[in-house]
Amino acid sequence: MGAAETLTDPSSLCESNYMGNGDLSDTDMVITVRNTLASVQNGECYRYDELVKTMQATKNSDLEAQLVTALKALSSSVAYLDIIHHEKLLSLIIVLLCYRFFRMSLWDLKPHVMDALVGLLISLAVTTGKYLDPCLNMLVRHFLPPDWVIRRLSQHRVVKQKMEVLSRVHEALLKICILFPRAPSRILDMLPKINKKGQVVEIFVENLLKLENSLMGQDDGSKIFMMVMERLRDMDLEIDWDGIPQDDSSRGLFDMELEDAVEDNTMNEGDEFQVGSLTSDGNVIFESLDKLMVLSFDHLESCKLAGRLDQVFEKLFEAFEHYIMDIHKTKVSQFLMFYACSLDPENCGVKFASKLMDIFLFSNKPVTRMSAMAYLASYLARGKFLHVSYVASILKRLVDECADHCRTCNDDINSDAHQIFYSGCQAIMYVLCFRMRSIVAVPRFRSELIPLESILMHRLNPLKECLPWVVAEFLKQAKAGGLFVVSDSFIFDKLLESELSRGSKKLDAFFPFDPCLLKSSNSFISRNFIYWSMVRPTYDEDDEEDVEIIVNGDEESDEEEEDDVDHVMDKMSITPKHSFMNEMERDRLLKMPSVIRPSISPQSF
Repeated sequence: MGAAETLTDPSSLCESNYMGNGDLSDTDMVITVRNTLASVQNGECYRYDELVKTMQATKNSDLEAQLVTALKALSSSVAYLDIIHHEKLLSLIIVLLCYRFFRMSLWDLKPHVMDALVGLLISLAVTTGKYLDPCLNMLVRHFLPPDWVIRRLSQHRVVKQKMEVLSRVHEALLKICILFPRAPSRILDMLPKINKKGQVVEIFVENLLKLENSLMGQDDGSKIFMMVMERLRDMDLEIDWDGIPQDDSSRGLFDMELEDAVEDNTMNEGDEFQVGSLTSDGNVIFESLDKLMVLSFDHLESCKLAGRLDQVFEKLFEAFEHYIMDIHKTKVSQFLMFYACSLDPENCGVKFASKLMDIFLFSNKPVTRMSAMAYLASYLARGKFLHVSYVASILKRLVDECADHCRTCNDDINSDAHQIFYSGCQAIMYVLCFRMRSIVAVPRFRSELIPLESILMHRLNPLKECLPWVVAEFLKQAKAGGLFVVSDSFIFDKLLESELSRGSKKLDAFFPFDPCLLKSSNSFISRNFIYWSMVRPTYDEDDEEDVEIIVNGDEESDEEEEDDVDHVMDKMSITPKHSFMNEMERDRLLKMPSVIRPSISPQSF
């Protein structure tokens, strides 16, 4: 009996299993399925029931060929489905799509069965839109692999299967988004919430970044970056950074980056800090966060190659401002912004500093303003890719802003009322600790800082409120570099016996771009990062005794008081504080580090 006869003679189909008829071509089978769907309205249900039975055999290997045939034929016959007459079939398909109940998943299927099912999903989603949500839901759930996949990811076969499944998922989502414009927003709404750790999160974020790099990224990239940044922040905060061995107060000013291992030439730039004291759970998060940061860095590089980094940067900054900037406990996730800036210094690099400055100047939230200033100071100090002229221009704006504050402030000199002003002063001094030599070498840049002397000696007394170790290093370099020439003896000599550091409160020691503590992540950051070991201060090491600046808060008599301040500062940042115990210790600590890590060229800043 020929195919044409089969199609025109319904009775012949009642006598044989037409779904298993290998003599039918794909076109003939499509016509047969369409006739089957149409026959239901005439009360002929035998072939329809046979089709439903075939669809129920999703895990029967003996009926695999028939299932593939049915899926392909249905993909081309979606327009013939009627919500009333084919309720049984549609209900079955919807149930199968919601595989969380029946465990139907691409992970369980062979490639040719996956292709047939994905084809049906696309057709169902875009033909009328009635089944868009269940189809999308079934696809995006594959962003979270089942447990057996996670356990076996070390096996090459499972890795290959992961690529086969997820590539089909993203291809299907892209086709649906092209054919159905409402789909992208629906996809984001149904992305699963995760509370797991480790490789599950890595795969989830990897899929989010693939979505951002697709058609969805054009309109919904901000939402995707929000989800990525939120996940990075949460993992960052889960790590007990206090459990990672860091420098103690006896190591000296800005000396935390020079670990003992470096001094023994056993640690290279970009190597990972010791994390042996973390719990096993902490190590899992630590390694996972490192991998996620690398995935994000790679994504930014691909965006640059595609010529869309500028567009991505705006979305990334929005996510950073929303999830990261006001959180002073993150140590790593903020480096996503730093790396984006390093990829395009003249555009993204300048925009980042400008946006932070605008937030500092115009935000109505004091905490946000101070956070923006902390980020700006750390960024200007650490970004090797930033030209000195641009750094000088930002410093000028800060100096002018602080000078205006001094001129317009009222008689209230309560330090609590001027915290934003103090944060600006501290930022200027911190940046100059890293950039003093290059700034004072240019007369114009140097002249633009002239108002700084009167600012620091104003009755608001910023030197009293800023961090002692920042003040000490700044004054040390300022004197050696001749930054202040009007009243040199007053500025420096009188400080030796002053009470400048005896303020009851200090600004937070929050410098968010201190060296990155993740090995793989730091390999991306280090090439564009200024380590303290690379800084050549304005003073010469042989003449340090002539320019020694001591802030009283560091003297032995205030050891107990400073211990409390030190504890708070340590909690807020990995940039170290220091204390001077005696003359020998003072001489040792004031000797600024000259060790250059093996892979760092001796460039001076």
